Amino acid sequence: MADAAMNPLHDVITKFWAPVPWLLEAAVILQLILHDYVQAGIVFALIVFNAVLGYLQSSRAQATLAALKSRLALNASVRRDGVWRIAPATTLVRGDIIKLSLGGIVAADARIVTGEVLLDQSMLTGESVPIEAGAGIQAYVGGLVRRGEAVAEVTATGKRTKFGRTAELVRSAHVVSTQQKTVMRVVRNLAVFNGVVIVGLLAYALVLRLSTAEIIALILTAVLASIPVALPATFTLAAAIGARSLAAAGVLPTRLSAVDEAASMDVLCADKTGTLTLNELKVTAIRPTSGFDEAQVLNLAALASSEGGEDPVDAAIRAAAAKDRVDDPPVLLSFVPFDPKTKMSEAMVACGPSKLKQRVIKGAFATVSALAVPQPDAVTSAKQLEGKGYRVLAVAFGPPEALKLAGLIALSDPPRPDSAPLIQELGTLGVRTVMVTGDAPTTAGIVATAVGLVGAVCPVGSLPEALTPDKFAVYASVLPEDKYRLVQAFQKSGHVVGMCGDGANDAPALRQAQMGIAVATATDVAKSAAGIVLTTSGLGGIVAAVKEGRITFQRILSYTLNQIVKKVVVGLLLIVGLIMTGHAVLTPMLMIILMVAGDFPAMSLTTDNVTPSPLPNVWRISNLTIAGAGIGLCLLAFCSAALAIGFFRLHFSTDALQSLAFVTVAFGSQATIYALRERRHMFSLWPSRLLVLSSACTLMVSALLAAFGILMVPLPSVIISEIFVATVMFAIVLDVIKVPLFRRLRLS
Repeated sequence: MADAAMNPLHDVITKFWAPVPWLLEAAVILQLILHDYVQAGIVFALIVFNAVLGYLQSSRAQATLAALKSRLALNASVRRDGVWRIAPATTLVRGDIIKLSLGGIVAADARIVTGEVLLDQSMLTGESVPIEAGAGIQAYVGGLVRRGEAVAEVTATGKRTKFGRTAELVRSAHVVSTQQKTVMRVVRNLAVFNGVVIVGLLAYALVLRLSTAEIIALILTAVLASIPVALPATFTLAAAIGARSLAAAGVLPTRLSAVDEAASMDVLCADKTGTLTLNELKVTAIRPTSGFDEAQVLNLAALASSEGGEDPVDAAIRAAAAKDRVDDPPVLLSFVPFDPKTKMSEAMVACGPSKLKQRVIKGAFATVSALAVPQPDAVTSAKQLEGKGYRVLAVAFGPPEALKLAGLIALSDPPRPDSAPLIQELGTLGVRTVMVTGDAPTTAGIVATAVGLVGAVCPVGSLPEALTPDKFAVYASVLPEDKYRLVQAFQKSGHVVGMCGDGANDAPALRQAQMGIAVATATDVAKSAAGIVLTTSGLGGIVAAVKEGRITFQRILSYTLNQIVKKVVVGLLLIVGLIMTGHAVLTPMLMIILMVAGDFPAMSLTTDNVTPSPLPNVWRISNLTIAGAGIGLCLLAFCSAALAIGFFRLHFSTDALQSLAFVTVAFGSQATIYALRERRHMFSLWPSRLLVLSSACTLMVSALLAAFGILMVPLPSVIISEIFVATVMFAIVLDVIKVPLFRRLRLS
């Protein structure tokens, strides 16, 4: 299956094997039976056109899998036959002993045996702060060693690692797009309806004892009339136009279906680190003890922090101290880096004119407070800060034998300034936001409160059954497979899900969601798995995608509704005409002209000015079909009346009646376009210039063909003009009828 997906030829061939191509291919076969090679060639050209457009929407799953595999292409320091040697990670097996060193990437899932390291596993677990990993702690492939050295025993390799399972989830993740399901259902409904029409036509034609050639031509016309030939292409074009608008707003779609899904998205699962937060560890609070101020505490902590290293804690403290310097600061004499065993770092400094030597230590509160003069208030402050989800460090200063606690420093990854207002705006648009993170529940809950996510925190452990988005606001301590299953659970409960993330740990969920969203700082794996990629920080691009998606939806809805109306009307008009005249009132050639001159120019609806809906859109195909049938009956009455006048009053010949039916259907279809383009009255919002130009061209071409008798019997100009005037009046009446109909069917 994967090989097939990677084969371009196979991908092209599959574009010819779908409901719309099937109907067109059947039409080609019928035309070949009638020896109408020109018409068969035209229809075949339509098939090729649709196939080329469909090919543009290629899958991104293979690119995602390749990116994941590239992350697995590592080397490892492994002990073989008592000797340490460098070997490809692909040669590792369970039970191998490997070394984890500063700056290295963990080459396999392994349990640490000896030593301690500062391990950054955010790309897999989503934890915002690196962890201190010692003996017995599990390290996952892809983790980055920021400090220290350790020896570990391999517990899993390749696909059996956490990262490998992530790759497998990405490969298997799949959700049928709303666009695909909509096209299938519309084509299915039209095929069923026109199947009934064709059976009726065939039965009545046999009763009339029409010739075999006439019957085949009649059936061919009905088949061509039932094909929404430009529907798939219109979905693609509308999405492409929406994608171009989004690109200008800093949002890059990687697959066009994501633009459509944005309109229907009603749940957004957002990763915390790097999405709702800045992904930058910063000093959040300082609690100095008596005799010290905040600036002094910060600067003392900076002296006991490494400069230019990989430790994000030291980098955050140094950055904060640089903004709040003190007069006559101590002079650094010596520095001892952080030791995972003692859980602290220290420095010797010279203070004042006398260059008095003092000791500064910085580290875990329990360790530092045990070495300093007891401060009861400090214990209370530390518990308060830890209760808020902050990482708390203590700083002590003074003579080596009489250290005094200088204060506490709290660090956190702060929320983005725009996260709260953007989540609120998404809420007004009907999109529920939930946080999904690998971080601890306490930290996640605090960030959720800060950005305005209201609701409970899901208990850590296995995800509950039958999850719905309104049950919890926060899902914490979750791994990639949990995010993936959470998205699936929401989808099973009937929701259209968006997933926003930045790391490889988010890739399976990004791929499974109808609208996967990779933030600006996302990894290549996340970007290739996502449907859209934000090029600017924050969630502003998501709001833009939702609004643009709803505009695209309204444009596609207008075109789909018009297609349903037209296909229903032409099929029924063939029956009315056969009963009225005893002959087909449209020929296969006239039907092809109506398709080319009507269906494809109507694609200009994809540029129309529309009013986006205030809430998530839903494809109500049943209601859409009912509305199309109702409006179609009105258009059928209009076309039948014109046909009746031509037959009973003007006594037109069969050929002239075919020309009359062609002009009436062509003009009437334009009337429905303008009547249906707005859910309110048709000119509550003016149409786009391209739509007006397209309509003018369609009307002009249809009128000229009929007037000059090109591919049909000519009609008098006065008749064509009268049909045009009647069409304008029909559009006004139709506009009045459609408003209450749309409101009742919830299409407004």
